[in-house]
Amino acid sequence: MSTALAIAGVTAVLRDLLNDGIINHNVSGIIGSTVSVSVLPPDRVVAEDGAENSRLNLFLHQVTPNTGLRNEGLPARDPSGRKRLANPPLALNLHYLVSAYGSADLHREILLGYVMQLLHERPVLDRQAIRTALQPSPDVGDSLPPALRALANSGLAEQMEQLRITQEFLNSEEMSKLWTAAQSSYRPTAAYQVSVVLIESTVPARVPLPVLSRGPVVAGREQGILAEPDLLPALPTLEQVQLVDGRAVVQLGKDLILQGHHLDGVDHQVRLIEAHFGIDEWLSASGGTPQRMQFQIPSTRAVDFPVGVYQVAVQLLRPDEDRPRESNRLALVLAAELTDLPKTVTRDGSGGASFSLQCRPEIRPNQVVTLILGQQEFVPNAFSASTHELTFEISKAPVGEHLARLRVDGIDSPIIDHSVTPPVFLDKRLTIQ
Repeated sequence: MSTALAIAGVTAVLRDLLNDGIINHNVSGIIGSTVSVSVLPPDRVVAEDGAENSRLNLFLHQVTPNTGLRNEGLPARDPSGRKRLANPPLALNLHYLVSAYGSADLHREILLGYVMQLLHERPVLDRQAIRTALQPSPDVGDSLPPALRALANSGLAEQMEQLRITQEFLNSEEMSKLWTAAQSSYRPTAAYQVSVVLIESTVPARVPLPVLSRGPVVAGREQGILAEPDLLPALPTLEQVQLVDGRAVVQLGKDLILQGHHLDGVDHQVRLIEAHFGIDEWLSASGGTPQRMQFQIPSTRAVDFPVGVYQVAVQLLRPDEDRPRESNRLALVLAAELTDLPKTVTRDGSGGASFSLQCRPEIRPNQVVTLILGQQEFVPNAFSASTHELTFEISKAPVGEHLARLRVDGIDSPIIDHSVTPPVFLDKRLTIQ
């Protein structure tokens, strides 16, 4: 793959190609004057004094994505967005204008004819031509400008795809817009596209290990892929996270049931992943049947599991296998729990109320937290470290008995008891008098 210097490298190779063509065809002798090749914007080609020498000007006027390779190698990162899985190339098409300048009659037409013949006969920039242009031999050393010396390390000659030169047709309206934008007088011009330039990053990525065998090896032979007459895949698979007592959210210290299939085996472990805080923890689980297993997030580890949306997966060792397998992932929501809510709060003389409450797990400083009393939200006092105690100072506190719930990052603490029919509100009430 090429580096970010590849765009400049293509321009340098094309300029070298045009210079060689002018010399090989003795164009200077034909028109009777020296011919040069420049890579300037059109408004800078003609000198300020108005003198127009015979020359060809190569101008890169547009860079577009290559539609065939723009999605190659995606995605580049894992679902968390933190780990790079690959370095997909940036695939580009380069669009050039080749313009002919001259101070005498027919010089422009002669130059344009030769350059179009030359590019027609060289539709591909081969690797040797690229190396010759970017790494001149014999080595000219420090006589080259630093920018040209840097192009030798562009990797352009080693990229996977060859560089093809194709002529583009621009109608009079498109050509007029280009020259108007360049703020220069029009000269005889031909348009070309060079494709494809592949620029790749060198950032380290995760590389998977090679496959040792397709299935277990028995008597020196691979067993390959086993086929079973069943629509269910013969792999540990989770289908549902069932919460005890019909709860809608997970709480610390409460049992959770994972339902699925092919969950039989030993060494059951549950993996919990939370991308926002970078949490990736393993918990022990008790295996019940091939269709279900049970675990809980211990209350003693409240500091390790903040409120948030987690991914849950199961790892276990299947019968007759020597390596553990990990299941698919499902989502579960861990909510806060009000552990010490004052029953009654008395307002001061100005109608304000101040009180503290405790919750678990701890609230982290960058989490958004509010207390909902009835239908009104109240923001706690600012805190700079993780805490399980929140202080509220409410001006003009609403009088009466209010159902209380704590909302952390949009996740509410439980307020409804689903274990009875019909459901009722939990006894999470705060009276302000």
